[in-house]
Amino acid sequence: MVSTVQVIVGKGILRDNSTGWRTVCLDLEYNLLKSNGMNSSIHTVLKRLETNMEAVVLGKIEVVRKTIIALLAGEHILLEDVPGVGKTLVAKSLAKSIDGVFTRVQFTPDLLPTDIIGSSIYHDGEFKFSQGPIFANVVLGDEINRAPPRTQSAMLEAMSERQASVDGKSHPMPDPFLVIATQNPFEFEGTYVLPESQLDRFIMRIDVGYPGRDAERNVLRSHRSGEPVDKMKPVVSLAEIREAQAVTRTVQVEDSVLDYLQDIVDQTRTSHELQVGTSTRGALAFYRASQAAALLAGRAFVVPDDVKKMAIPVLAHRVMPRGFAAGSERTAAEAIIQKCLESVRVPS
Repeated sequence: MVSTVQVIVGKGILRDNSTGWRTVCLDLEYNLLKSNGMNSSIHTVLKRLETNMEAVVLGKIEVVRKTIIALLAGEHILLEDVPGVGKTLVAKSLAKSIDGVFTRVQFTPDLLPTDIIGSSIYHDGEFKFSQGPIFANVVLGDEINRAPPRTQSAMLEAMSERQASVDGKSHPMPDPFLVIATQNPFEFEGTYVLPESQLDRFIMRIDVGYPGRDAERNVLRSHRSGEPVDKMKPVVSLAEIREAQAVTRTVQVEDSVLDYLQDIVDQTRTSHELQVGTSTRGALAFYRASQAAALLAGRAFVVPDDVKKMAIPVLAHRVMPRGFAAGSERTAAEAIIQKCLESVRVPS
């Protein structure tokens, strides 16, 4: 019954969006939610989280949603933009909205692995491990590209393996665990380019951008009496986040939509404009992000629009345009991914 519902929903949504089709899709969506053991409480939780963040991160709805999508997918996110546009605010608003542990690490060229992971300290006749700031539910890594390669590799283990190795022992990260890293793409002095292996661990690379005039006016007014983010209260528990992440994995992806996703990935591998295409890990991240985007939109199934919206933020930092070094030309990579999207037929 579930697979039948999937096919009908997939075909129905792609048609003319008339009132009849929309009604049928809503009914089928409800049945599919029930068949997967889901209920409206998940969507209520996500709406609370989104609303709470949007009250502070003004005029940046898409940035907020993509950050939540990364959280639902259980992956990390890279915010890349000029200083002062709200990158840190995005991370803090998410952390403040969750009843968990939040830490911030300011990366510098002299930062050591033990400064973020921790170290063993001799106390009362024995060595005891003292955890570093990486052991938190939400970790803000400010200017991550200023850390030397040795420190970046320590971060890589924590991000990919969700553990840290110290003195031959593995220490697991808390659950959930999300790293929100920032970097300035226009400043290169005193920085170390993130290796491809670490870039690949971020499910998305997004820019925050300047706010619109009206949104900026609201920002100025809201800061008259202090920082609004400091007054935020948790609206979601860690248990609710874990449940939402588990539900994300059950979001249905109909075969024609999966073919569409794979066709886009294949286009990046065969494009003459790219010397490095999307890896299998990148394809899996693309899949997970599409599932999370569907759930955040209130659906238990992925539609082609979910895939389209996730293509550039998920894939652009994983490919390498010809004639450019890795990570050095964002605009070109995004333009090529857009061409790949336009060259692939949308399922009907």
